Amino acid sequence: MKEEITQRIIEEVLRRLQQKPHDEASIPIGVSGRHCHLKEKDLEFLFGTGYQLTKKADLSLPGQFAANETVIIAGPKGSIERVRVLGPLRSETQVEISQTDAIKLGLKPPIRESGNLKGSSPVTIIGPNGSLFLENGLIIAHAHIHMPPEDAATFNVEDGEYVAVQTDNPMRPIRFERVQIRVSPKYNLEMHIDTDEANAGFIVSGHTGRLVKAEGKR
Repeated sequence: MKEEITQRIIEEVLRRLQQKPHDEASIPIGVSGRHCHLKEKDLEFLFGTGYQLTKKADLSLPGQFAANETVIIAGPKGSIERVRVLGPLRSETQVEISQTDAIKLGLKPPIRESGNLKGSSPVTIIGPNGSLFLENGLIIAHAHIHMPPEDAATFNVEDGEYVAVQTDNPMRPIRFERVQIRVSPKYNLEMHIDTDEANAGFIVSGHTGRLVKAEGKR
């Protein structure tokens, strides 16, 4: 009996020693490629009356998914094919790209928080059933961190606050300034950057960064 208890103690000690220490300042990073959000009216215009998105894969944000459907986006200098549609449907149609994409299209989208479309760039969206021109709707998404309230409390930050994040890649360390905090009980902890930002720091989804400096609220 004593030998069994001793063995259990040894196994528990070894298990704890093998565990990686938890870094409370560590932020998982997700790289967000170009994508499109559609409202119901525009989905039907592009794909047909009564059309519904079909799920390809779940995303890190609960309830959101990458759809099997893709569209073409176009500007005065070029177009980009196979732009992934994300679900579920939204109240407004929005396309998010990188600066490299913008140069290819010949457009100048502003860096904005998702959903802030007033005065954003025009863009043409082409689907299998037709094409749609938007006066506003194309943006480069502002780097941001999704947080549930408990993580916001741990990091001592508030919704709308701006922070800096230092990446942990030793090959090319990058520090992102003015990263916006977004807090909701619907979120999981994850920082989102675009492909240009990721390429600059040799970052892939799953890498981490450290919240290192508060820059103030918006």
